[in-house]
Amino acid sequence: MNAQDINKRIRLIMHLRTMGVTDTDVLSAMERVPRDEFVPKEVLDQAWEDMALPIGRGQTISQPLVVAKMSEGLRLSDRDKVLEIGTGCGYQTAILAHLARRVYTIERHVPLQEDAEKRFDQLKLRNITALAADGMKGWPTMGGIDQAPFDKIIVTAAASTEPPQALLDQLKEGGIMVIPVGPPGDQMLRSYQKKEDGSFTIKDLMPVRFVPLLPDVAKDDEAAA
Repeated sequence: MNAQDINKRIRLIMHLRTMGVTDTDVLSAMERVPRDEFVPKEVLDQAWEDMALPIGRGQTISQPLVVAKMSEGLRLSDRDKVLEIGTGCGYQTAILAHLARRVYTIERHVPLQEDAEKRFDQLKLRNITALAADGMKGWPTMGGIDQAPFDKIIVTAAASTEPPQALLDQLKEGGIMVIPVGPPGDQMLRSYQKKEDGSFTIKDLMPVRFVPLLPDVAKDDEAAA
């Protein structure tokens, strides 16, 4: 990395601090993960800017501030097992991998999932398990092994009215889910903490703009919303 890129990285971390990101572990993870490895070469010069960028298939790599706020909202520890719905290019996943014990991530666009796995290998992130599947159904039982419940769940696409029940069911008691909720143009990032009686404490975190949460594995010719 050249001096200019180092300066861009430092400037972004300082910006996140001024925007209210206070979790030092989250800031450290965002400083360590090379965002320029996760963006297409066409927008490489904007990799360290605080903005969402296109990654193909109608999807985006989230704005760093949103990544930081979502990660912070999870209140992660290095003992947590995390489920991520919406791998995308894998940037948020890589941040989680530096903060949690294990990350299970689902992407409905097969080409994005395959490219993300290659990046995880290149960056030697060994605590990530990635899968192309319908994330709205949660993590599937595989080989008779059920990974649920999860300590934390993060969803990087917006549910129209409320989180899918399958995901709420896979959250452990006391666990936290962070998910954008609402129609396009009126989305709120929310945290849902599961109580002993199965109900949830819900907290609004910030207004956001995400692509909608959709079912099924995407077809090759799907025009993303």
